[in-house]
Amino acid sequence: MVDRLSTDGVLSDVLLREALLRLPREVLLPHVYVRVSGPGTHPIDWRLLDGSHPEDRQEWLDLIHSGESVLLQRDGERLDALARGPVTGGHMTSMSTYLPATVEALQALELGPGQRYLELGSGPGVSLALAAAVTGPGLSTGVERDGHMAAFAQRNLERLGVGAAVAVGDALDGWAARAPYDRIHSGIGVPRVPEAWVDQLAPGGRLLTTLVTRTPSWPGQLLAARTGAGGIEAVLRGRPRGYRPMLGYRWLDAVPMRPGIKADPGLPRPTRLAPPPDDAYGFWLAAAYLAPGLVRDFQAETMTIVAPAEGSWAVAGPGEATVRVHGPRDVWAELEDVHARWVLAGRPDTYRVTVPEHGGPQHVFSGTGRRALQWVLPPLAPVPHRPAAPCPVEHATKTL
Repeated sequence: MVDRLSTDGVLSDVLLREALLRLPREVLLPHVYVRVSGPGTHPIDWRLLDGSHPEDRQEWLDLIHSGESVLLQRDGERLDALARGPVTGGHMTSMSTYLPATVEALQALELGPGQRYLELGSGPGVSLALAAAVTGPGLSTGVERDGHMAAFAQRNLERLGVGAAVAVGDALDGWAARAPYDRIHSGIGVPRVPEAWVDQLAPGGRLLTTLVTRTPSWPGQLLAARTGAGGIEAVLRGRPRGYRPMLGYRWLDAVPMRPGIKADPGLPRPTRLAPPPDDAYGFWLAAAYLAPGLVRDFQAETMTIVAPAEGSWAVAGPGEATVRVHGPRDVWAELEDVHARWVLAGRPDTYRVTVPEHGGPQHVFSGTGRRALQWVLPPLAPVPHRPAAPCPVEHATKTL
């Protein structure tokens, strides 16, 4: 697994490589849920693999060392006495992240010995354990909202002996008891940077988080640093994937629109915009904010963009010069407009973000001048105390 990460150019940090080789994933991920039923099936059929059972062991070992996301908890359940075998219903409430994304995040933070580290939404503690192995014992703290998951992670971290602690709390509040932190990493996506995170960042510190948009397909990654003068400098980049959003956040969902699209794909019309490539991350990120309310169905045969609130959609093709549109909102015309503005702005893939010290609007801009793209990040919504309905996953192929 580690050699594969190195060969693929994902892993370059020597200290992180040593931590990956030294820490057995078997301890942190002692079981795995495998989805048995296909997309669109409800209730969902699962199978739980118990790593200690001889019949499950090889499949379990292959999965936890594949580097893919590992499903661990269903509907906030207790994790100390799970029964192996088939189970029906429920939704996954915790998982271990796609490992290349974890490696990329920890490398972007430039972790080093002696740094104080905070992991927000630490889940089973995989990235927390890696960070603790680099920074040294007693310096790394995780915050996890789910008490069962926090207890599970703490037990396993103690077995590893890395000296990391997990606190039960709301990640949006950070963890003031051990602040300030030299490095802060959020394992949950947020629509804007919470004020508490900024307050708890030490001079010279770095903060990394996913900025979620209303569509699961177009996330951004924000890297902020506290300068020597005490201010915050932040950069936002479009990414192919990001962490799942904070509890209560509502993604838009294209799945319910599929029957209507199949019955009536829309009227064809000429277009000057060929379907933009998936890796035009700077454009898609801008579209998420400048043409709000749109979501892409990644499982469609051709590029399909939906505006669920207006019952409208656009289906690319046939051919690059034609698009089919349906409904009162001309979805494709809006994308044409955003694309033209993005081209005039110089096709940016990186945006700067103002993050005020003590709250206030967080502005995003691609540069200076009247051609620059700019928008304001939306506010944080209150987080419910009871679990929210699950986010749509049938089309969210690029989330962690």
